Amino acid sequence: MLATFDHSEFEPEALLARKRETVTVCLPTRETAATIGAVVAEIAALRELGLVDQLLVVDADSGDGTAAAARAAGAEVFSENELMADFGPTQGKGDAMWRALSVATGEIVVYLDGDVRDFGGHYVTGLLGPLLTSSKAELAKGFYRRPLAIDSVEIEDGGGRVTELTAKPLLELLAPELAAFRQPLAGEVAARRSLLDSIPYATGYGVEIAMLVDVWRARGLDRMAQVGLGSKRNAHQGLAELSGMAREVIEALLARTGADTGAGGEDAGSAALPLPPTARRRLETRPPMAELTASARVAAVVGSGSTA
Repeated sequence: MLATFDHSEFEPEALLARKRETVTVCLPTRETAATIGAVVAEIAALRELGLVDQLLVVDADSGDGTAAAARAAGAEVFSENELMADFGPTQGKGDAMWRALSVATGEIVVYLDGDVRDFGGHYVTGLLGPLLTSSKAELAKGFYRRPLAIDSVEIEDGGGRVTELTAKPLLELLAPELAAFRQPLAGEVAARRSLLDSIPYATGYGVEIAMLVDVWRARGLDRMAQVGLGSKRNAHQGLAELSGMAREVIEALLARTGADTGAGGEDAGSAALPLPPTARRRLETRPPMAELTASARVAAVVGSGSTA
């Protein structure tokens, strides 16, 4: 059974007393100048407390001043395209998260989104809770209410359309045990660095669901947890953009379960059809960081300080 918590169960001071590992908080960002300053400020307060050791923003060379706003609020800022540059231009969110490992120093890494309007420090403490209070948990994923704002009207739980219409139904069919996760595509996740170094990263929007499957297969559901973080209000994309996101999620899940080759195991069925090569043209994966030598990782990082 999946361990489920609420952020209110974990107070900052109590977590600090249990803290034995260093913590890096990483925010991959793209055009989030309107919100990133407030988000970074909340995390910086936890750094002052001693709960967070490193606060990273890995920016997609945003043109709206995201990097400057993040730096002014107290973050260490890097350009995603200048990290692991030997791998070429960054191929989406998952690639940025993977490259961030090259400069992350914490033994626990917390990934967060930088465009959240109602962000609070409880996002960090909630995700850290299971990892700091139990030696068993290796990954904690957030879940929340996703209101959908249309003009001046807010529809309760109307957001998360790709989650509800794509990710959850597919998990129920292809990996039913993972259907217990209420927000399988949540960008809010904390994990032990040793675990993150051992898994590949899907480069695009499929990164979250691919990580979920990889960790489940490597460690099992009893090493995973989910934490209620209240609500998440951020910008919502149009259907055209969501269609592309849904495609990447589908590709990543099919690849991880073997359903894209007809090799998904005993539950896949003998009638499973392989996808044609053109159907997989967008799917790319970065290798587990542990497979790269230390010298290769260092050489691939451009510079030694914040660069964005």
